[in-house]
Amino acid sequence: MRKTLSDKGIAALKPRAQRYAVPDPELRGHWIRVQPSGAKSYVTVTRTPQGKQIWTTIGRCDVLTIAEAREKAREAIKRVRAGKSAIEEQPDTFRAVAENFMVRHVRAQGLISASEIERSLRTYVLPVWGDRPFIEVRRADIAKLLDQIEDKNGPRMADLVLAILRKMANWQEARDDNYVSPYRRGMRRTSGAARARARILSDDEIRAVWNAAETGGAFGRFLQLCLLTAQRKDKIVTMRWSDVTFDGTWIIPVADREKGTAGELVLPPAALEIMRAQPRMGENPYVFAGRAGGPFNGFSKAKAAFDRKLPADMPKWIIHDVRRTARSLMSRAGVLSEHAERVMGHAIAGVEGVYDRHGYKDEKADALRRLAMLIESIVHPSANVVAMTGRKKRR
Repeated sequence: MRKTLSDKGIAALKPRAQRYAVPDPELRGHWIRVQPSGAKSYVTVTRTPQGKQIWTTIGRCDVLTIAEAREKAREAIKRVRAGKSAIEEQPDTFRAVAENFMVRHVRAQGLISASEIERSLRTYVLPVWGDRPFIEVRRADIAKLLDQIEDKNGPRMADLVLAILRKMANWQEARDDNYVSPYRRGMRRTSGAARARARILSDDEIRAVWNAAETGGAFGRFLQLCLLTAQRKDKIVTMRWSDVTFDGTWIIPVADREKGTAGELVLPPAALEIMRAQPRMGENPYVFAGRAGGPFNGFSKAKAAFDRKLPADMPKWIIHDVRRTARSLMSRAGVLSEHAERVMGHAIAGVEGVYDRHGYKDEKADALRRLAMLIESIVHPSANVVAMTGRKKRR
């Protein structure tokens, strides 16, 4: 029997027809296992306090030296004899918990914000914390990450990421006896008043955005449709060619767990012209096509590039401000509030929302037509286009 084993001697071990093992003379319970394929690995065998024999693979011989393997083997043997697992379990990484959260909570619950949650984690969190143990993320780490997001992308985005992280931590806390969420009150970067935005674009700002959109490519056309239809960003960006009928009616799908949508909207000619100007991208079904057969999703970068086309002194604005602007313009154009709210896709409260099942297709079409005419009069004031005032509002 050999007095010792060296790395060179282990490399010289030849495979046989059957698997075999060579003991390590310097460490009882430590072996070199040789497979018929020629693959070699370090293994240990010892017994638990109850007498059960446990075999443990330490690692491959082409990765570990014999000295490194002996060190790991001693620890494994010691742990098994103490009644513990041979190898100390490593805590889940942040990436592993995030993936589990997406599968078992976000997608399992059918959350309509699933794509935004996944995008936010992939863009802002995983590059920083992905390989870090989930349980090691502390309040100071959270504050530092939110500082970075606030400086680069603004306080609202920091708060959005914070909400996702807090929800994930609460979900994990309910599944792990030893985990305590580090998220506390006072971490938000905006006040309640700041979150409840009231910004709408002025006529000069509408003109600036519209004119910049004329040369703003797909993102510019997307913004124009936001203004002409008053729909949410995700509804417009996921518009499929098949959702619009030959007569120009846009049938807006309702996602799982969604309270409601605008339903069927007869698009005004200006909106149809913008939509049909979009090139079809192979088999991609979306009007605003993105990569890998999906819809466009590069909003942050596109918005930043678009802002550079606008006047330097224009106050900060976000895409959702366009939807709020469109709603305000409908009131200005004389659209009844009950019709404008249905165009917006807002749930109608009370008995009316329960019993009134009328589709209001004609009324919504008239609302969008009035909205388009008012936008035209704002964008091209020299044409002296006068927006219809329409019927008087109910008292």
